[in-house]
Amino acid sequence: MSVDRHLGRARLREFFALDSDWARVRPDVGRHDVLFALLMMGLGLVTLELLRSVGVLDEVEAPAWAQVAATLSAPVLLIWRRNRPLTVWSLAALHIFVVGLTMPILMGQLTMQLVYFSALYSAVAWSLDRRQMAIVVGLSMAALFVWIAWDIAVGSGIDTLIGAQADAPERTGLIPPFAAGATLILLINILLFGGTILGGQLAWQGARQRAELAQSALTIAAQSHELQRRAVVDERLRIARELHDVVGHHVAAIGVQAAAARRMLTHDGVAAASALTSVEQSSRDAVTQMRGLLGTLRDLEGGRAAESSGGGHHRDPGIAEIPALAAQWAHRGLTVGVDWVGPEAAFASVPGPASLTAYRVVQESLANVARHSTASTASVAVRAEGVPVRALEVEVIDAGRPRHDSGGSGLGHLGIRERAAAHRGSVEIGPRMSGGYRVRVRLPVGGEDG
Repeated sequence: MSVDRHLGRARLREFFALDSDWARVRPDVGRHDVLFALLMMGLGLVTLELLRSVGVLDEVEAPAWAQVAATLSAPVLLIWRRNRPLTVWSLAALHIFVVGLTMPILMGQLTMQLVYFSALYSAVAWSLDRRQMAIVVGLSMAALFVWIAWDIAVGSGIDTLIGAQADAPERTGLIPPFAAGATLILLINILLFGGTILGGQLAWQGARQRAELAQSALTIAAQSHELQRRAVVDERLRIARELHDVVGHHVAAIGVQAAAARRMLTHDGVAAASALTSVEQSSRDAVTQMRGLLGTLRDLEGGRAAESSGGGHHRDPGIAEIPALAAQWAHRGLTVGVDWVGPEAAFASVPGPASLTAYRVVQESLANVARHSTASTASVAVRAEGVPVRALEVEVIDAGRPRHDSGGSGLGHLGIRERAAAHRGSVEIGPRMSGGYRVRVRLPVGGEDG
């Protein structure tokens, strides 16, 4: 039994949200509040006059002005029923006791009952502090039902129900008149007051649900905006890395070929012309790729970040273009060997983003060799594990020494690390024990965690 009582109390606390921190926003007194109170006042005066006309008020000892004052004072409270709900209900409960003791017939008329139940409904539906609401409403309900029980026991509240049967020769019902009348009065009051409290609480819960839905909608909208903003930022960073790699690669090639053309210009015109042709081709390639990337950036500004990352007819390169990249450097004085380690089917199954990252790592590494190393040769190893591929690895090695006065900004290495980090990959960059320099990047693909 104690467990059942505990569960019952817990359910009541949950239903009335006694532990809730949410507070319903209470509106200021508005025109419709005043109009509602005036409507109830007018209805009360009409009802009062109708009762007086049929003689129901003949037994009321209070003067007419007191009857009018009692009829008008209760509806006035409804002006603040939403703004000060507990105060209004407390005053309405006091009004019930005072008028019920002095003018019980007046207290029981339809208009007064509507006013009382409106005040009780508002107290439950609009109170900010649910604990305070439960205390005030609970105490007032207890006092009202004690008064009703007292009126039944020692007063005349039940006389109207059983008076007609007082002179009956025999009882026709199964329940004695007094018990039946008392039970009927209690049931009516329980249903009326209980239904009003239930309706007020359901209204409060509905308001909380609407507020939570509105807050959830705002949160979703804010998160959506933040995700869009992050997508734009990430795309801009990707384009920045692409631009750095493209420009760095082609500018390094142009520098090498321009230096070769300058040395051979006076004694080997054919070789100089070939070098200048390479310079021209590299500049065109750079412009073409930059136009594609800048086209993507313009699309990004226009809100079309989800379109193809190359923009227009530009296509992102991949590991299949590494041999062509090595051949370009061979024409520019840097001999590059490419080794493929792994089954052919594994290379064919490398996803596009990982393939692009591997290509850019090789491109940036070879450009760094040309700019910062005395090496005339470099080797590229591309390794794939598993079919379908589980991991892709690229390694660029040279045997040269650092050039004097050729220090870089470090953005190239930073870009390599960022690209690898985007795939949860690992990076090794630095000088080799046997001389030269190594760039090694391993990218997990598929189920490998890296």
